[in-house]
Amino acid sequence: MQARYATTCGACARPVRVGDVIVSTGGKSGPWVHEACAQPVQAGLFEGATPAAAPVAKRAVTVSTSAAKPRRVDPPLPEGATAVYTDGACSGNPGPGGWAWAVADGRQASGGHPATTNQRMEIQAALEAVRALEDSPLVVVSDSTYVVNCFRDAWWRGWQSRGWMTSQKKPVVSRDLWEPLVELVNDRGDVTFRWVKGHSGDTMNDIVDGLAVAQSQLFRAG
Repeated sequence: MQARYATTCGACARPVRVGDVIVSTGGKSGPWVHEACAQPVQAGLFEGATPAAAPVAKRAVTVSTSAAKPRRVDPPLPEGATAVYTDGACSGNPGPGGWAWAVADGRQASGGHPATTNQRMEIQAALEAVRALEDSPLVVVSDSTYVVNCFRDAWWRGWQSRGWMTSQKKPVVSRDLWEPLVELVNDRGDVTFRWVKGHSGDTMNDIVDGLAVAQSQLFRAG
């Protein structure tokens, strides 16, 4: 259904705007999440999030405190590190989507896919940035808790140890993107991740958001 008033997504903590497509993960009473966030919540991919079968009250408290933002305090930036902002966008789930990365010095790239999901575009953006920027230590700045917490909370270790299965014994969604990203990050040893709140006035976050949305619209128009 479409949101009739502004609120906050119960999974990714990003704003829900009037007209956005939302889904309840707990029956008529919610909590309500972006349509694109529903699958990871139900699959247990958001750290601390509980599948829809659990009691609603308990799930609502857990999601709002755990998925809102990464829990650890950010360390100082490594000397000489490059901060790259990444973002993904998607119209529908699945639907036409776009990814983008950008650095304050003007370097940037973007692309898209005619049938994808927002989560895949977020991962793709990070993967493309890590592949492209090899000349210095890298700090990937993303408004996706899904991407950031995978590395800050080392979800990937559990996925690998279980043969790329989640703790709920389900295949990891988008393994074809996660696996090369995890391999690249581990091989380099100089890539860290930081979370930024989306649509909060951060100039670089707004830039990559615009680039990703533009790509999704190109595929939609085509």
